[in-house]
Amino acid sequence: MTNGNAPNRHAAAAGLRRLSRPKPGFATLAAMNYAIAAPAIPSLPIIGSDRRFPVRRVFCIGRNYAEHAREMGATVDKSAPMFFCKPADAVVADGADVPYPQATAELHHEVEMVVALGAGGRDLGAEQAKALVWGYGVGLDLTRRDLQAQAKAKGHPWDVAKGFDHSAPVSALRPAGAAMVDAHTVLRLDVNGEPRQRATLGEMVHDVPHILAALSTLFELKAGDLVFTGTPAGVAALQRGDRFHAELVGVAELQGRVV
Repeated sequence: MTNGNAPNRHAAAAGLRRLSRPKPGFATLAAMNYAIAAPAIPSLPIIGSDRRFPVRRVFCIGRNYAEHAREMGATVDKSAPMFFCKPADAVVADGADVPYPQATAELHHEVEMVVALGAGGRDLGAEQAKALVWGYGVGLDLTRRDLQAQAKAKGHPWDVAKGFDHSAPVSALRPAGAAMVDAHTVLRLDVNGEPRQRATLGEMVHDVPHILAALSTLFELKAGDLVFTGTPAGVAALQRGDRFHAELVGVAELQGRVV
């Protein structure tokens, strides 16, 4: 006896097979025969869990605290957030030492709240974007300030000032459901026991939903993305031997040393 639904079932199965095929260049490690050893996937620890959060991309927003913009001699454009990127393998996890980078004599710290995404999308509204947040951490956007100043003076891009090796130390992440984050949450950084930077999240020019919504008009956001949300005033130099303690108070802490 013939089942009249059989053609529909076959069509659905074929559709699932098409959807499950990996895109060229993005096959799973097990399915690929690589010519060289595949690089490790950068990841971060998760507070209260033995699992880790895999890092896909690292996005950053500049000039998101007005006082910091002023100390850098810049103005804030509230209508058009300014974004840049760091490579995923710039992430330094688990409190590891941070090597002092080559080609600079002015390594500066910029403490920031870091948002980790558990889902993605593009061209999102603020409420849709808010739903992407998987968790929160604290990190340092390390900057080769002398190289940045040279690039700015020549009107050149300043990628090399931001996207260098080990330029993104990040704490363990706290899942959003276990984190109390609001406008009163304090972001701070001490270096060698002395306060350097301090602000509340309410001082941000663009809040998290609007940062993510704006980013989604430029990139398709995906699970595994990290977003550095800007630094307050007080950026300054780090030297070899300096110890730093960054904190998103009540949420996450990062400690480390420059070597």
